[in-house]
Amino acid sequence: MRRALAFGALALTAAGCASPPPLSRKSELVRRLVESTVQLWSERADGGRRAASAVVVAADPATRRVWVVTALHFLEPRTQSQEIVARRAGRQTTVPAAIAHVDADADLAILEITGLDVVPVKLKPSAALGDNILLIAFPWGRRFTVVGGMVSQITPVDGSLRIEGPARMIDATVTHGSSGGGVFDAQSGELIGIVESYRTARIGVPGRAERPLEIPVAGETTLIPAPAIIALLATSGLEEFVPK
Repeated sequence: MRRALAFGALALTAAGCASPPPLSRKSELVRRLVESTVQLWSERADGGRRAASAVVVAADPATRRVWVVTALHFLEPRTQSQEIVARRAGRQTTVPAAIAHVDADADLAILEITGLDVVPVKLKPSAALGDNILLIAFPWGRRFTVVGGMVSQITPVDGSLRIEGPARMIDATVTHGSSGGGVFDAQSGELIGIVESYRTARIGVPGRAERPLEIPVAGETTLIPAPAIIALLATSGLEEFVPK
């Protein structure tokens, strides 16, 4: 079963198998990536509350505006009134966020935020099977976590298997609230995609036949790849604010 990850709190660059960087460099890289990671909350008119993760992909220092990318399903249904706020990792202060651009086919949304001091990341459109990755997200709408893993599938073309190309799956296990979480190349820190969903296996529990456990399947966390993000930034007129 494929599960979307936006969490309703009330409803509850080298290709190939590169070696991990030294610990000191890796720690510095994680700190830098955390500074480009944002937590999102949506307060619904019906009292519902949802949480997701996002990554800063563009910035305009002159106007102090930044744009973050997340999974569109976090905001659905958009017909319902909602107030969206964002905050940096490890901070309590929130700022308003507004939907700026969407791509329903790619399950992508770009939100605009003013007054948030964050740095946009560079995007990496291609990865290779076995590339080491770092995933930063806010599972269950709580504190951020950093998870390691590797690229486990490349986006197929015409049904053929590929070794290199846009990343489609990673082996890092995620949970609710991780939608939009950034998946970064562990060597360069460039964004190869954001979390979209994950596959689960149902396991029966004695006495709970109507409510089986759903366990995440390792290696099948699905991404929205960087090329889709790049395409939406281009059609939205934000290319000039994207790091080169």
